[in-house]
Amino acid sequence: MKNMWPLSFLLLVISCKPDPSFVLDDGHAHTHYDLNIPAGLPVMKIPADNPMSQEGVALGRQLFYDNLLSGNNTMNCGSCHQLGNYFVDSNKQFSKGIDNIEGPRNSMPLFNIGYSPKFFWDGGASDLESQVAGPITNPVEMHETMANVVSKLQVHPQYPTLFKKAFGSDIITSKLIMQAIAQFERTLISANSKFDKYKRGELALSAQETSGMNIYLSDTKGDCVHCHSFGGTFTDFDFRNTGLDSIPVDLGRAMITLKQIDEGKFKTPSLRNIEKTSPYMHDGRFTTLRQCIEHYNRNFHYTANLAPELAPVIKNRMTEPEIDDLIAFLHTLTDHEFINNPNFEKP
Repeated sequence: MKNMWPLSFLLLVISCKPDPSFVLDDGHAHTHYDLNIPAGLPVMKIPADNPMSQEGVALGRQLFYDNLLSGNNTMNCGSCHQLGNYFVDSNKQFSKGIDNIEGPRNSMPLFNIGYSPKFFWDGGASDLESQVAGPITNPVEMHETMANVVSKLQVHPQYPTLFKKAFGSDIITSKLIMQAIAQFERTLISANSKFDKYKRGELALSAQETSGMNIYLSDTKGDCVHCHSFGGTFTDFDFRNTGLDSIPVDLGRAMITLKQIDEGKFKTPSLRNIEKTSPYMHDGRFTTLRQCIEHYNRNFHYTANLAPELAPVIKNRMTEPEIDDLIAFLHTLTDHEFINNPNFEKP
């Protein structure tokens, strides 16, 4: 793929020079990896026990795309999270695992995943590292055990050396596998959309896009901003019941917390790149942005634990032209250069 980064963005990256190296507790030197957070996104918190290194990121990238992580060596993380589709699965409603069984939820995009405090639609993983093991060990997905993955990698001709470079030890463990992949996933940063360029003063929004932005911010119209924070990540990462069903078919967050109040609650996704990550909702029930917006405009159900942001909302508050404008604004959140970043491709 061609490198299509604009000059202003490249200058931003070049201006942040990485530290030459740092030493872990094992005494092994590593080359520091600078995330170079672009303007518009907050600082990303990096766990003290898993600092970013060029060696760790390179290893994580290799593992992310390696079929050895699956039970029959035919699937990898990138199988359902594809760069060309903004790290979702080819716009499928449900992905199929190695046994050709469909999962119950839509695949989530991975860009800017390093900002999330909890992971999966139901928040079942509390950090990015532990999230890695979920798809690998899920019998409907990659259907493997971490012990088997460790065994396969340990006898591989290259991996022990790569782990030695990344972590100072050629003894491979589940923890190190998860840490390496998490390091790579933290690099998947997207913040160079038309909206970002507008915020940086590089270009102007059209009249329709500006109208859509105002509708997005309006409490009496789109009322999007309370859940999908304006700018930055475009989500507050919280869990809500948005009235998809009168009685939830999927209990969502309640499957983790075992609390009735959490039934039907799902993670609020980012609206960045939303134009390119259909279908929408945890079960992929909506194929278009208009269908999704119409749900919030007039079709949501008044459930017992409906999100407090939706409870006072007046239905049919937006006209069709206003929805057109809102969609036009949402299209400005597409980072077209993101999928052309060679650092995210299969090595």
